[in-house]
Amino acid sequence: MKALMLCGHGSRDQGAVDEFRGLSVKIAARLPDWRVEYGYLEFAKPIIREGLDKLKGEGAREVMALPGMLFAAGHAKNDIPSVLNTYSAANGLPITYGRELGIDPKMIRAAGERIRECLRADGWRDGEALHDTMLVVVGRGASDPDANSNVAKVMRMLWEGLGFGWGETAYSGVTFPLVDPGLEHASRLGYRRIVVFPYFLFTGILVRRIYDATDTVAARHPDIRFLKAGYLGAHDLVVETFVERLRETIEGTNNMNCQMCKYREQVLGFEAEVGLPQESHHHHVEGIGTTADCRFCEGTCIGACKAAAMEGHDHAADGASRVASQGPSREAGHGHGHHEHHGHAAGHDHAHDHDHADHGPAAHTHDHADHAHEHGHHHPHAHDHDHPHAPLPTAVHGHGEAAGHDHAPGAGHSHAHEAGNAHGHAHGDHGHTHHPYPHADHPLGPRSMKRR
Repeated sequence: MKALMLCGHGSRDQGAVDEFRGLSVKIAARLPDWRVEYGYLEFAKPIIREGLDKLKGEGAREVMALPGMLFAAGHAKNDIPSVLNTYSAANGLPITYGRELGIDPKMIRAAGERIRECLRADGWRDGEALHDTMLVVVGRGASDPDANSNVAKVMRMLWEGLGFGWGETAYSGVTFPLVDPGLEHASRLGYRRIVVFPYFLFTGILVRRIYDATDTVAARHPDIRFLKAGYLGAHDLVVETFVERLRETIEGTNNMNCQMCKYREQVLGFEAEVGLPQESHHHHVEGIGTTADCRFCEGTCIGACKAAAMEGHDHAADGASRVASQGPSREAGHGHGHHEHHGHAAGHDHAHDHDHADHGPAAHTHDHADHAHEHGHHHPHAHDHDHPHAPLPTAVHGHGEAAGHDHAPGAGHSHAHEAGNAHGHAHGDHGHTHHPYPHADHPLGPRSMKRR
């Protein structure tokens, strides 16, 4: 039995969840000889473990897993591998992990099609010059500068490929510039038509925020025509890119680009994050529900639960009222906002066994067990080290699941994870610490990421 696990991010928005499920159906149709399952990292069900349970229950003896992510930031490098490693160790099921969609000609062509569709709806005809039109590509935004730079590269490929007069990049969260200041800047460059393209796989809260911000800026500049292009969705070329990632995983050629990885290299401004441990930060929001379960929203998330939570909780998130409406979570009564995402922690298979000294006030403790899990990424180096970490916000975590990494040169990746997947969390000041983003106080970045 050939088994493929698609690992999605998950969303509070039921529409986004339905679209990911639709993508998995298209991929399954494209791969008739494969048993395809899917699961989500947070909010939605099935969670990743449940999808793996189905494959194992149907007789899978090995699973190929692909991240449903455009770029490799914290989720693809860290959270998903941690979940897979833990499951593999606990169940004796080999799981080979592929790489993200990344910068790929097929993805660029799919994006180009979405932009052309938008232009055609505005009266543009194929072949007409776009020198009077500006393109703004909006990415998710992460605390990983390499992932953010990939959005800028996509923008340049589209700008040059389609022949726009100018191009700019903005982000929906975490980093800078956000959509509003990015479009405000764009409006001063003299173009009378601006195409705003969300480089996202699916709909959801963030895509709607991008469109809402576009409307807000457009209202301030009635002399400029702002066009809102559709996101990628389950475009046929997106499906083909997933199929290619599966082929790479089978062949062992799915090497993740580690040259600019902040967890491996001394990337300018992020030097303190080299060698951070691999661990998931989403277990407390696994499967806790979507808008289909929410008493505030009907199908489409409008953020009402966040507003309600803010009345009694200073953590900008879903809050205890949301937990109460959707059933108990693993930390019932403790709300966390996971849409200004964090991208903390060591990524894609860092080869290091380490003890952590001086976490500062965080008192972040990790117990490292011995357990193995093979990944398709192959890296030519390994390292053992003890290292101090920069001070983190106040919290105390005791992880039974911890993240020892032991990578042999040129081989797959073995990761230590305790089979029991036990988590002990003592929450000091809202817990679930992530390494602080060094530009959290940037004036063009999200207020929600600024240190309090």
